[in-house]
Formats: sequence, C-alpha cells, structure tokens
Amino acid sequence: MAPKAEKKPAEKKSAAEKAPAAAAEKSKAGKKLPKDGGAAAAGDKKKKRSKKSIETYKIYIFKVLKQVHPDVGISSKAMGIMNSFINDIFEKLAQESSRLARYNKKPTITSREIQTAVRLVLPGELAKHAVSEGTKAVTKFTSS
Repeated sequence: MAPKAEKKPAEKKSAAEKAPAAAAEKSKAGKKLPKDGGAAAAGDKKKKRSKKSIETYKIYIFKVLKQVHPDVGISSKAMGIMNSFINDIFEKLAQESSRLARYNKKPTITSREIQTAVRLVLPGELAKHAVSEGTKAVTKFTSS
C-alpha cells in the first residue's frame, strides 16, 4: 500500500499578495459567458424560483375598513370574497365604459365614459355617491 501524501500547512500570504489574486478571480468570473447561448448552462443549474406576485385589492380593502370601523377585523375568506367582488365590479365598469367608447366612435376611455358606466352599472344612491367620490378624486389628481 502506498503511503499517503502529507498535507503541508498553507503558507500565509500578506494582504498585498492576496489582492491581485482576488482581483484576477473576480475579473474572470465577471467575463465568463455560456458557450452555447446559455441553453445548457440554464439546464445544468437549478435556479431558485421567484414567487409570482399576485395583485389584489386586499391592502386597500383593509385600509378602507379601518377608516370606517377602526376596531373591526376581517377574516381571510371574507377578504377573498371582497377581492372577488371588487374584481367583478371593475370588470363590469371596464366593459360598459369600453362599450360606450365604441358607440361614440372614440378610441379612448375617459373619465366621462367611466362616470356614465358607473351611473349605468351601479344602482341609485350608490351610483350618486360613487360619481361624487370619483369627481373629487379626479379634481384632486388634476390639481396636484
């Protein structure tokens, strides 16, 4: 049986000697490119999957709830229902305003189409409040 090679303790290098070697390694690492356009390189290494961001109205629903009833909470199921409700109303308003723009042969949906869609989609008193809140928001936006 062959004798095992002895490991020699590594000689300590000064900071000045280490710096050029470290700089050379960094520059090499920065210039390396995949040879075949990255197809094999991407397949060999497992990349960490990033979470898809799902856009919801949950934070806005919660903010409005706290404005109206500061001491009341909401369950996750109720929050999901509210989120679905807002998505549904948004879809209905967008569809109606799109229809109005098409009827009038206009390529753009303006605040006028949105306001008319609100009057058509929402019932009675709710439509009046929504129109006044929307007008207030547009006025505040244009003034700033």
